[in-house]
Amino acid sequence: MFKSAHELVLEAKKVVKEYPCDAIHEKLKSPISLIIDVREPDEYLQGHIAGAVNIPRGMLEFKISNEPSLQDLKRPIIIYCKTSGRAALSVVAMQTMGFENVVSLAGGFDAWISEGHPISKPHDISFE
Repeated sequence: MFKSAHELVLEAKKVVKEYPCDAIHEKLKSPISLIIDVREPDEYLQGHIAGAVNIPRGMLEFKISNEPSLQDLKRPIIIYCKTSGRAALSVVAMQTMGFENVVSLAGGFDAWISEGHPISKPHDISFE
């Protein structure tokens, strides 16, 4: 039976822990937390949560498999995307890989911005 992307996201959200922005902001104060932005690189460059590592959703399993520093199964990991759909799918994938402490940012980056939390943007370099 065919399932749409929307249906897959709804199923994922039934089993994924989603935390509101304020709770995530508190979790980020812990130096052991890892935050992963699963949006595409161009989205990330337009602005992201400070300290976030950009690993696009389509590359997540591959990047994690090839990077030993990302393979601590007990490390607290926070995943976000634009609105939380890709993040929910990413959390399920990481749980399937054996990760035990992975959560999603409820509402994604859009919610983070709308609630006034800080963001980072790369600085343009001018050679003039």
